[in-house]
Amino acid sequence: MIYIGCHLTVTNGYEAMGHQMVSFGGNTFAWFTRNPRGGKTKDVDPADVAALSEILSQKSFGKLVAHGSYTMNLCSANADTRANGLEMLAKDLEKMEALPGQYYNFHPGSHTGQGAEAGIEQIAEGLNKVLWPEMHTTVLLETMAGKGSEVGRNFEELKAIIDRVELKDKLGVCFDTCHTWDSGYDIVGDLDGVLAKFDKIIGLDKLKAVHFNDSKNPCGAAKDRHEKLGQGFIGMEGMKRFATHPAFEGLPFILETPNDDEGYIQEIATVQSWFA
Repeated sequence: MIYIGCHLTVTNGYEAMGHQMVSFGGNTFAWFTRNPRGGKTKDVDPADVAALSEILSQKSFGKLVAHGSYTMNLCSANADTRANGLEMLAKDLEKMEALPGQYYNFHPGSHTGQGAEAGIEQIAEGLNKVLWPEMHTTVLLETMAGKGSEVGRNFEELKAIIDRVELKDKLGVCFDTCHTWDSGYDIVGDLDGVLAKFDKIIGLDKLKAVHFNDSKNPCGAAKDRHEKLGQGFIGMEGMKRFATHPAFEGLPFILETPNDDEGYIQEIATVQSWFA
């Protein structure tokens, strides 16, 4: 079996997301903790979260993967932007404790001209300020495509962040197939080799979740443009080979393909058919 789902809106609450994913035929999902482009968050209703928890238990869901705002940048050259990003992260992680044991994924950030080393230091510094020993959420650094001044364009940069964080047991990695492919890792022609590199540099024990997307670009394009499964340069056979690889067994797979609800329902069914 596989844990497969997509992004849902939290507008109607947590329980509504659980029911929606059940209707989609999936068994995990992602949601943005706040507007993807920034903004405030709603307070958590304990009864709403409890209702979702009941659905997760009854339907044997896998881990859920919340997503931080795209505007949250812990390594901007602008000090106010960094401070705002850190405040968003701290509040998001506090809210995540209402649904303990899940994942919180975010884009490491863009160094905006400071250089990757400075960005790595600032990201780690921010994480060291907001992580705490008793927290029940695992924070995931996402593999990035390498466009612009993104930090996390290779496994070495993610490892450098993890090395500088004190509470390493609170950190993991979300492997985005489109991003990693666009950054130059050939997950079609050399998946075992890519995973061997990941294991050597970061460690497969840190691999916690997957953003499962095809790519509109050839390997190494550094552009980050997602495509529907099988309609991009990774291709359906490449996606299937990835999903069924033993290294990813038991991990939540989150679709971020350019789809409507019906498209996600179809892709969830397609992925599940690979395990029938």
